[in-house]
Amino acid sequence: MFNALDSLTQLRTIRTKRISSYDRSGGNADFTRIPAGERVDIAKMDGAGVVKHIWVTISCSDPMVRRNTLLRMYWDGEAHPSVESPIGDFFGQGWGEKYNFASLPLAAAPVGGNALNCYFPMPFGDGARIEIENQCDVPIDSFYYYVDYEEHDSIGGDIGRFHAWWNRELTDPGAEDTENEWGVLGPEAKNPSDANNYLFLEAEGQGQFVGVNYFVDCPSPIWYGEGDDMFLIDGEPWPGSLHGTGTEDYFCSSWCPKEPYSHPFFGYPRVNNREGWLGRTHSYRFHVPDPIYFQKSIRASIEHGHANELAVDLSSVAYWYQNEPHQPFPAMRPKEERQNMPAIGAVEIHRWRDAWRKAKGGGKLWGNEG
Repeated sequence: MFNALDSLTQLRTIRTKRISSYDRSGGNADFTRIPAGERVDIAKMDGAGVVKHIWVTISCSDPMVRRNTLLRMYWDGEAHPSVESPIGDFFGQGWGEKYNFASLPLAAAPVGGNALNCYFPMPFGDGARIEIENQCDVPIDSFYYYVDYEEHDSIGGDIGRFHAWWNRELTDPGAEDTENEWGVLGPEAKNPSDANNYLFLEAEGQGQFVGVNYFVDCPSPIWYGEGDDMFLIDGEPWPGSLHGTGTEDYFCSSWCPKEPYSHPFFGYPRVNNREGWLGRTHSYRFHVPDPIYFQKSIRASIEHGHANELAVDLSSVAYWYQNEPHQPFPAMRPKEERQNMPAIGAVEIHRWRDAWRKAKGGGKLWGNEG
């Protein structure tokens, strides 16, 4: 059985290096300041090597700094980034929030999720660059970071490059315009296609999909997770080589969970704690022992409710390795389209009830009448 600790005994001629925000004067101002609207390179590396660990913590007066700041990574002099994501989402922090999160490749550590860590190995053969763009309306007063990496003589041609892509969609309940789930509003539809699914990833080339952070903001107390995961490999038709049975099933849990749980490869670090499944839930799955391989292409998606009948706010970061050149990502949504949807609370639910009572003719209605 493979044991990662076994590699610690091997003596190598690799050189370990670090780029950090330490105070070059020898003082204690060990951070960089990023003005509003500016891009800065926090790390540039020459030659061949592997980024082994990244640590970041941020101080900024913008409460949405983690969604309003973009992280990009470029390998081997490429023109299009191989990583592009809001920085919080990349490290497993949804909605611009801060909360503790522990997995094998990514973590947000105390205090309160302020310390962002990544252990995905990131090889490069001819230089690398990591860029931060502050799209806040105010400066990032303190941006602290480590980029720990190895210098190698060369990186083999069969070594994939690390990629990560953020997506977001406020989903549409479809042509019937009925948010049916669990058969509450009528017979359930069928969905013999992945055409209207929420998209994690669509990529061309050879590589392997290694995981996803999945952020759900549900505007209804109904369970959002009847949607199946679907992976179409190398252009194959639906239903494809890997077809799942439900959202919680893909994320290795069961029976509509809403309790925090952390495993090295899957979990729920943030759950809604509201009526039913109303509100925000973050789930993750990392295919560390079980990558999903593709030789030509991959399309990875999931239904938003059974047969895509729910309107929910979905965002995600997919992580994979592939050969270059990669297919350029769609244009990043502007900051205004990355903000959170308004919270649904007791007042909104009471208004729903009032509208329902009036539709039923009023009177002594409890709420369970058909």
